[in-house]
Amino acid sequence: MSATSTEAIEATRAAKAARSTTYTTDNSTPLTRAIGKVTGWLGSFPAIIGSVLVIVIWAVTGPVFGFSAWQLIINTGTTIITFNMVFVIQNTQNRDGRAIQAKLDAQTGALVKVLEALGIEDGELARLVGVEDAPEAVIKDEQDRVRNHASP
Repeated sequence: MSATSTEAIEATRAAKAARSTTYTTDNSTPLTRAIGKVTGWLGSFPAIIGSVLVIVIWAVTGPVFGFSAWQLIINTGTTIITFNMVFVIQNTQNRDGRAIQAKLDAQTGALVKVLEALGIEDGELARLVGVEDAPEAVIKDEQDRVRNHASP
């Protein structure tokens, strides 16, 4: 077995060991943890059933209370919920996006190390790590350059 093969195997073992790390310590704020719990619950099946039940109860009790006042109540409630959900959903998407970007950066870094271990120099991959923080024009230029490079 050659030295570069041994180095590649060791890099793979190190990557597997790094994967075994678990995130058991939550250093986020109480508000962030609460948003995470709310997001998880609101996307659950019981929450969907609950929302359907609210509409059914509203429709059934509408004639009893008069639809004009009852319409105002349901419209106000749904507006408030929708307004808050926009921010909860955006928070979740931002968090997911950062997590995915971290994973992609780690994979790119590992691939660069494997290529270096095999004696293949490719600075193209390394320069893309962190490109999501660059100005929009730079991201567009990098995207065009990668696509042109990949096209036959």
